[in-house]
Amino acid sequence: MTTTADVQPGLYDIPAELYHADPIPGGSLSSTGARTLAKKCPAVFKWELDHPQPYSKALDLGTAAHKLVLDDGPELVLVDADKWNTDAIKADVAAIRADGNIPLKRHELDQVQAMAAALRQDADAARLLEPGSGVAEQSAFWDDHGIWRRCRFDWIRHDGQIVDYKTARSCRREDLEKTFSEHGYHQQQEWYLDGGLALDLVDPEKPFQFVLQEKDPPYLVVVTTCDPVARGIGRHLNDVALNTYAICRETGEWPGYLPNPVLSLPAWVERQYA
Repeated sequence: MTTTADVQPGLYDIPAELYHADPIPGGSLSSTGARTLAKKCPAVFKWELDHPQPYSKALDLGTAAHKLVLDDGPELVLVDADKWNTDAIKADVAAIRADGNIPLKRHELDQVQAMAAALRQDADAARLLEPGSGVAEQSAFWDDHGIWRRCRFDWIRHDGQIVDYKTARSCRREDLEKTFSEHGYHQQQEWYLDGGLALDLVDPEKPFQFVLQEKDPPYLVVVTTCDPVARGIGRHLNDVALNTYAICRETGEWPGYLPNPVLSLPAWVERQYA
């Protein structure tokens, strides 16, 4: 039987399904798991670990956009019917999913194709994601003082720069700041950099770059990275998550939230009434 002693840290070209199933014996911690541990609690992390969520339409569209932008991932299969409510169409959709591919309606396929075309018109994004300038969808695994960590890079350029592509409702600065805070992208940036540096894959002088794109026309694109304060907060939250994960694994206990017998209002409300 394979054990962690048999696993070698490194970068692996494996299917997304295998990565998300976690091939490390005994388990490893991903950036997504770290964000759950830092922002919620161990009980939620453990439940999500034991109950993988099924596909969603938003996830399908994001994966489809990744496929066309990065030229890697499951095949996109057109199911050319406005409604998927007949038994025959349901069977076709199920068969497509069973093969590991993504079924799309006509307007959805047109949408992701238009997004990919719009992205190629943005000079910064097109340069970072230029075909042939890097490799897509690579899975990294590394041992951090006895805790196995993992991440899956969207794009690692041959010059040692990490690029992560995301779709967004809005790329307006104020909206992106809320999105980064809500989804923990500042944690993700530091987690991925840790993996890249641990495996000697990245150039520390080249900044991690997010390429973000709106999902509605004209499919605007923004290229950005976290500032030093956001990075420091992200690194602190990752440390909290790693420590929590290590303690819970050792004890076998995954507690919920701490007791809150008395609650305060948010600080901004108190400031408003001061």
